[in-house]
Amino acid sequence: MERNKHIERDKNSGVKIFDNRSLEVDYRTLKPFLEEGMRVLDVGCGTGAISKDIAKVVGPKGKVTGIDNTEKFILSGRETYGEVSNLELLHKDFYDYAPSEKFDLIVSARMFQWLNNPESAMKKLKSLLKENGTISVLDYNHEELEWNPRPPDSIQEFYNTFLKWRKQSGLNNRMAEDLSDVMKSAGLGSIEIFNSDEFYDRDRPDFHSKVGIWSKVAGSTQMVEEGLLDNQLRLKAIEEYDDWVKNEAVSMCMKLKEVRGKLI
Repeated sequence: MERNKHIERDKNSGVKIFDNRSLEVDYRTLKPFLEEGMRVLDVGCGTGAISKDIAKVVGPKGKVTGIDNTEKFILSGRETYGEVSNLELLHKDFYDYAPSEKFDLIVSARMFQWLNNPESAMKKLKSLLKENGTISVLDYNHEELEWNPRPPDSIQEFYNTFLKWRKQSGLNNRMAEDLSDVMKSAGLGSIEIFNSDEFYDRDRPDFHSKVGIWSKVAGSTQMVEEGLLDNQLRLKAIEEYDDWVKNEAVSMCMKLKEVRGKLI
């Protein structure tokens, strides 16, 4: 099987930022589907923040295994969520993962956007499912990001360069729109699509941190090093965007969908 060329996610981000994620907020459409006793695999689990919430729902008769190829995420998660007895966190490339038992449910949140061969990844996940098992993937359409009001030109130029960089790296900026086709090509059926847009306005206590995510993305110098972005523009984008978030921003909507398919 051809492996994905995997662009490292959130390369320069702090580890603990992932602990702010939760099932209730960041994978909310999945929660009603979960049942006690399920055996669940969470691929690209980060520190396991969402995994531990899933573990609480499936209960002591169920089990959640989270895997991620970034070791510092897993080590942090083991330290933070070590008391969750039915949660196992593994540092592993999922292509090398060969468990003794298969899973009722496999979930993957915001990871497929970082793979340039999602079809092969989906086929691998399918091979780990029990009969009648389900795969759930949650991901973005980055081309439909909505800011209100219009942010500074500098951040928009940065963002357009970011999309260009992703495309040149073989990544799908519209992953959310193509997930159903990826599942079908992998042989999954009974496809369901759930809107899970992330909408942030000033009434939310996490407004500044969530809308400010693009300053963190711009904190990376990778696109400068690769000759796609002028460093002065990058710094200007950070400064002007931070000021816009603080003083002018009303809302931001990131387009997100959960797509489920069953092994039939």
